[in-house]
Amino acid sequence: MLGISATTVVHPAGHGTAALWDFAGQGRTALRPNDLGWCDLPCWVGAVPGVDDSHLAAHLREWDSRNHRLAWLALQDAAFRRQLNAAVAKHGAHRIGLVLGTSTSGIRSTEIAYAQRRENGEWPVGFDYRRNHALDALCRFSAQVLGLQGPMVTISTACSSSAKVFLTAQRWIDAGLIDAAIVGGVDSLCLSTLHGFDALQLLSDSACRPFDAERKGISIGEAAGFALLERAPAAVGFAGGGESSDAWHMSTPHPEGEGAQAAMQIALAAAGLAPADIGYVNAHGTATPANDRAEAAALAAVFGPRGVPVSSTKGVTGHTLGAAGIVEALVTVLALERQALPPTANCSNPDQELPVDLVTQPGPARLRHAMSNSFGFGGSNCALIFSLVK
Repeated sequence: MLGISATTVVHPAGHGTAALWDFAGQGRTALRPNDLGWCDLPCWVGAVPGVDDSHLAAHLREWDSRNHRLAWLALQDAAFRRQLNAAVAKHGAHRIGLVLGTSTSGIRSTEIAYAQRRENGEWPVGFDYRRNHALDALCRFSAQVLGLQGPMVTISTACSSSAKVFLTAQRWIDAGLIDAAIVGGVDSLCLSTLHGFDALQLLSDSACRPFDAERKGISIGEAAGFALLERAPAAVGFAGGGESSDAWHMSTPHPEGEGAQAAMQIALAAAGLAPADIGYVNAHGTATPANDRAEAAALAAVFGPRGVPVSSTKGVTGHTLGAAGIVEALVTVLALERQALPPTANCSNPDQELPVDLVTQPGPARLRHAMSNSFGFGGSNCALIFSLVK
């Protein structure tokens, strides 16, 4: 088991894990009607406070993008940096890997650049696709901020991106390639995802309501989160995970959630646990009719109908896409640490046709093991299990 030595996160509810749990633990939404200024869609969004006013350090300005500003905000956490510095002193900067997930990276910068080029025929001064948008830019920027010299990779598998990072890091550590890893993910609001989901008729015109009988689509959010994994004592550890691929449909899950079932079953086997050992599942729970129905069927197949407490925290943060895996993994870790179940925000009328034991009110729990699900477009599925160590 890999210990989770430190975490940091910025999200629509604020900055830090305390703010995240303050909202998620009580089922409070941080979503608000769209007031972005550069998008006129009638929807609700989850924007990170302060991202528009943040500025990178002078020596990092060439990396400027909304995505990197989110990462920068998260990586300023003093406690996280102290723990990382201790790991660098112990292992060496070249023995700490960087495994990060994103689905759109700095695409907002490219949208702005194309708009300017359309207007005056020239690219903006300073626009550098390799630094401002490319998928590998997130890792290279984060490595420069943190002073890391180990192997790095960006994983982009849609909404499972920053869940899969845990498994890649685990494989690297098991193989002896590295001694510790920074895992995480960053995704920022942009026109491409907002209009893309609207074109697919999956974007709700009100705050999303996962597992609600009247759910009608997603709300998009943004976030940046990181965790330090190493073989060291920690309150909560990463016990194992599972990955699968549906190969069913580009944007619709298998009706019975077969890929989701496989990911959860593989995760249980990897952690050496039985379904009855899991005390809570943080569901992918996007609030689209098809996704929630398929995930409920998958959960019932693995745990039995209403066999485990389940909630979705996307009503708190919105769907943070490539950052959803890390944000919801951190909520799951917090649930273990606080011994409490986070309720499903915005769900006032649970769909009785869905065979899940839906958590609708905050409350205490006795948890030893918990699961976090992340399922991406194209059937790229991942389930992670975290365990209380002490």
